[in-house]
Amino acid sequence: MLKRKKSLEWLKAIIIGLLVAFVLRTFLFSSYEVYGVSMLPTVEEGDRLVINKIGYYIWEPERFDLIVFHANEQEDFIKRVIGLPGETVEYKDDKLYINGESIEEKYLEEYKESLNIGKLTGDFQLRHVTGVTIVPEGHIFVLGDNRRFSKDSRHIGFVKLDDVVGEVNMRYWPLNQFKIMR
Repeated sequence: MLKRKKSLEWLKAIIIGLLVAFVLRTFLFSSYEVYGVSMLPTVEEGDRLVINKIGYYIWEPERFDLIVFHANEQEDFIKRVIGLPGETVEYKDDKLYINGESIEEKYLEEYKESLNIGKLTGDFQLRHVTGVTIVPEGHIFVLGDNRRFSKDSRHIGFVKLDDVVGEVNMRYWPLNQFKIMR
């Protein structure tokens, strides 16, 4: 009788553990593996990340957040938030301008120096027939850190906030590169 009771307790603990894991993975956090080179040097192909899926239900993405979003029905992309709703975005002489004001991208400085290839980001400005275009409400403008080899908002357009899966909170693999992201 005691053995049966102990087995029943173990079974309940396992079921509760599986339910908690399911809820956490489905609604709060998710694991994501990086494919491609568009976010070098920040994250590399094969890196494994923890995505906070609940945060953006509480607050809006901020500039320079690393996010995962549904690029299409088959693919999720990881990119960096650059332009927020209502802003203009421009690159000129490898510098970012938001609403005409120069914004530093400190996370790219070391990468630019190590490449020694000139400009990392080609000049561009959001344009529309009527003039300068702003990032529409309910959307963001995203770029990969490896600007020369990134399929991002310059190619796929603005990202709907509804398509954002979540914010990258941590790299847990490879272990020697474990990092809390911000």
